[in-house]
Amino acid sequence: MDVLITDDSGFMRDLLREILEEDHNIVGEAENGVEAVELYQEESPDIVFMDIVMPIKDGIEATDEITDMDPDAKVVMCTSVEQAEQMKDSIKAGAEGYITKPFQKESVLEELNSIVAG
Repeated sequence: MDVLITDDSGFMRDLLREILEEDHNIVGEAENGVEAVELYQEESPDIVFMDIVMPIKDGIEATDEITDMDPDAKVVMCTSVEQAEQMKDSIKAGAEGYITKPFQKESVLEELNSIVAG
């Protein structure tokens, strides 16, 4: 499965890549929502892991843009627990689900599999 990872923290991108690269193809990594939208257009990944709070364009705006372009896009939001209000906005923007930081391999893979299974 082709995966796009978006997070302004290099550490968080590395962590997600380590969790996912064993079974999935990482097609790109973005530091902000602008890069995420561009990479989505270039790579058409099967799933996007999207941080909410990022500079330039946040994850909610980027998710909104991506799901406007591709209504079938699968986006998983990456959030801190205290971002409950933003999670509601993310779902409205078209996110399919979410994972919380710090990432745990088991919960990341469970969320990925449940979204893919539909």
